[in-house]
Amino acid sequence: MIEYIAGVVTELNPAYVVLETGNIGYCINISLTTYGALTNSESCRLWIHEAIREDAHLLYGFADREERELFRLLISVSGIGPNTARVMLSSLDPVSLGNAIAEGDVKTLKGVKGIGLKTAERVIVDLKDKIIRRVSTGEIVAFSDNTARDEALSALVMLGFAKNSATKVIDTLVKDNRTLPAEDLVRQALKLL
Repeated sequence: MIEYIAGVVTELNPAYVVLETGNIGYCINISLTTYGALTNSESCRLWIHEAIREDAHLLYGFADREERELFRLLISVSGIGPNTARVMLSSLDPVSLGNAIAEGDVKTLKGVKGIGLKTAERVIVDLKDKIIRRVSTGEIVAFSDNTARDEALSALVMLGFAKNSATKVIDTLVKDNRTLPAEDLVRQALKLL
């Protein structure tokens, strides 16, 4: 898997960028948010998501990891492919999109081209618990594929703690250190609950 590509911007438009690195030009699909970040840049580093299909190998690039993480969460929802997720991230910046999901704002999600009522509701149901807002900055933090977090949360609920308070404590711990194993998360959370 490609984590990121850094190189010289040889072509830039709102749909894609061509980055040259090692005498190879990579055509990378981008959102309007990333396009805005790359405007007037001669070189950059893009965080990459690879979509490998039977008929194509596509690269999607993002100006920061948080946008890529939100993209990956979106494509995990049934009925949302990479292009739909890119349209969502082009219509709303990552913070606004994350806030709309976290707050259950169906109207905002329906405002995105190609997103109907059922899809907007599915996105909220599937992702609401995976997106947490940092209240002080308004920035979103997305937790994708964090099994240690899920296991620790499940263990605390089984121990009799309220899910809401356990979620807040676990997410605070994970935000500070995403590599903690489930056992350590539970131990530290027990001290805070």
